[in-house]
Amino acid sequence: MRNLFLFVLLVSFVACKKDTDAPTAALSETIDTTAQLLASGSFENGPYGTVTGRGKVFKNFNGSYSVVLDSFSTNNGPDLYVYLSKQAMPVDFIVGGKLKSTNGKQVYDLAEMPDLSQYKYICIHCKAFNHLFGFALLK
Repeated sequence: MRNLFLFVLLVSFVACKKDTDAPTAALSETIDTTAQLLASGSFENGPYGTVTGRGKVFKNFNGSYSVVLDSFSTNNGPDLYVYLSKQAMPVDFIVGGKLKSTNGKQVYDLAEMPDLSQYKYICIHCKAFNHLFGFALLK
């Protein structure tokens, strides 16, 4: 009986496990060629990740703003997000969105206009565990 209970418990655990890691297929998204580059910076590793590439902020022709991860690569993790933040460790930030892939060129549209004199970092951050994977200081 005990073995049956352990078997049911194990099956329930495996069946309920969610795959929350980011996809790994390389992306090659593009941004409008008329978009104006406002700031960019190279990614640096955080305490929980290895991140390479460049982060960029563009003002689009229609007046909206986008964050672009260019030549981007990071190790995988659960619940990874892209933030435009006032600090390297995101506390006060604008959400770009859930990380689309661990590598390639990716575009994230911002829901609000950022003040780049305050929002100086693009961060790759694990929301579930509050772990910083990496950041780019915008210049």
